Amino acid sequence: MPKILIADDDADILMLIGSRLRANGFETVEVSDCNQAIKMAYAEQPDLILMDIRMPKIGGVKAFDCLKMYSTTERIPVIFITAYPGKEVEATVREMGAADFIAKPFTTEELLEKINRAISAMGKFQTE
Repeated sequence: MPKILIADDDADILMLIGSRLRANGFETVEVSDCNQAIKMAYAEQPDLILMDIRMPKIGGVKAFDCLKMYSTTERIPVIFITAYPGKEVEATVREMGAADFIAKPFTTEELLEKINRAISAMGKFQTE
């Protein structure tokens, strides 16, 4: 069962994404800030990270930079989530090496499609 780390400072979004993913057979680890996301990524070694771009303290982009600095977390795919989509933001995170980008609001189907694509690209799990 793939493990997904979800990092979002909005408790409602965190709960919503977590419940949707668990209902679709994923194990989840949920955190509300980027510092926790970095620590949990290192400790839990998730198969994928869903990370909000705009969060307090260091923010999603800076956390992504930090994850890329450690050999144990550098290869974990990250899908950025944001309520403030824009072509520039999307282009920036893709250039940085993000696995994908998703704008809020999104459907469960869209979320699952992007997650399955990113996990399949890693070659760890067979997804439907």
